[in-house]
This record gives sequence, C-alpha cells and structure tokens, in this order.
Amino acid sequence: MIEAVESSYLVPFDGSFRVADAPTSPPGGTPDEDALEDALDDRVDRLSELQRMLYATDRFAMLLVFQAMDAGGKDGTIRHLTTGVNPAGFQVSAFKQPSAEELDHDFLWRCARRLPERGRIGIFNRSHYEEVLVVRVHPEFVGAQRLPEVPDDLGELWRARYESIADWERHLARSGTVVLKFWLNVSRAEQRRRFLKRIDEPEKNWKFSLRDVEESRLWDRYMEAYEDALGATSRPCAPWYAIPADDKDFMRMTVADIVVRRLESLGLAYPTPSAEALEKLDVGRRMLESEDPG
Repeated sequence: MIEAVESSYLVPFDGSFRVADAPTSPPGGTPDEDALEDALDDRVDRLSELQRMLYATDRFAMLLVFQAMDAGGKDGTIRHLTTGVNPAGFQVSAFKQPSAEELDHDFLWRCARRLPERGRIGIFNRSHYEEVLVVRVHPEFVGAQRLPEVPDDLGELWRARYESIADWERHLARSGTVVLKFWLNVSRAEQRRRFLKRIDEPEKNWKFSLRDVEESRLWDRYMEAYEDALGATSRPCAPWYAIPADDKDFMRMTVADIVVRRLESLGLAYPTPSAEALEKLDVGRRMLESEDPG
C-alpha cells in the first residue's frame, strides 16, 4: 500500500484544501538560518546515498514536481536539493510555452516523454499542471491547442484534465515511479519584495520580467486555480505538499526532508551478489593480484 510521507503541509486527499489556510511562513520555533542550512546539508548527504541505492536497485524511479508563482523559489530549491549529488542520477526538465510539436499532441505528451527511467530521479520545473493553472487563468490559450471539442463551460475541461492527470499519476505509481509534488507557497508581499530585489541588484536584473509583474496582478485567479488543482489531484500515490516559501532556508530543508523520508520508506539497499557473481568477483580478484602493474 502506498502511503504519503506525513507532514503538516500535506494537501488532504478529500478535496478540502484551501489556499487561505495554507501558511506561507515557517511555524514559530523554527531553527535559525545556520541550523536550517546544516539540516539541509545532512539531508542532501543522505539523499546522495539513497540515490546511489535507487540506481543500484533499479526497481523504482522518482518524479519530483515543482510548481510556484514567479519568484517562488523553484530554481533555488532544485539547485540546493541536487548540489553534491551525482548529476548522472538526476534529470531536470523545465517546461515553458509549448512548442508547435507539443501542441500537436495531448497535453500530457511533453511531460510523459521526460519521465525518469528506473534508478533515476526526475525533476519537473513546472509541469503538466500548467495546463490547469496558466491555461485556466488564460483560457485564450485553449484555442491554440486545437482540441476536437471545447465545452461551453470550461470548468468541464479543467475537471476532465484533473481526472486525466490523476489517472496518469496513478499509472506511474503502479509502474514503480514515486511521485511527489511540491507547491512552493510564497505570499504576494514576499513575491513583490523579490521582484524589487531583482530590479535593485544588478546581478539579478536578468531574472526580472515585466510579464511576471503582469501575471502577479492575476493573483486571485491563480490562487483559485491552485486550490482546485491541488485539491483534485492530491492522492496517496501522488501527494501534493504546500510548502511555506517566504523563508527559503526553511522551504528547501522541508522539501529535502520529505524527499529523503519517502526514499527511505522504499527500503532501498544495495543488491546482494548471487553465488555466481561472488565467484566472478573472486576470479577477478585473483586475476588482478596476479598481474604485475609494472
């Protein structure tokens, strides 16, 4: 039986999730910055060990999905999570505006072709959820998808996509892909502060986009879309976690902790060599020991 990692930030499976109830700041009593950084380092070290076991076992894959409003901290969280871990064990995919080829397929196609194989951890920076988030906030994008039929009530389209997403993620879980989804829940005030920092600090100017500011003005519509999408698709086999994102150190440590605990729950271990393999190891040792390295 698949069970989600327990956390106070786990999105309920009964559709009762409310954005207004999801905190954007850490709880009282949270350790200071140095302690959080040390805790993150410990978890990344453990993640590195577990990733090697995941690869050696070759039975499971892991898919980490990250969604957030602009300046929510996706890039930094992914960077800190993977720093010090064997890059061969990870594959990061960032999804932007769909290409013409992608629009000629169903909305899950471009993400399906980026799924990690067994033994690897795949990370989606944005994902298939853009189709019920950005596209919902901008329904004019639906026309470019050339769907055979578009209901008059677009709510029917979003509900159908929630169903398709949930079915697809359930299929992935049944096939050995461990799915974890993180919504980095930044407040509008903190987003504004980060936007201003991108303007005020020259080395961050490249990150600034007027489009991001324009999108932030649609905040309420985005929050409605997030609330419905997370509530409709958080399931034990593919849970959502609404992580407070106003404090980056707390956010990164919390994400890393959930990922590590989920991997630990798989009972990973290095394979035990068979009798035949042990015999080959012995033969290899004798061959090497008999050589003259010169």
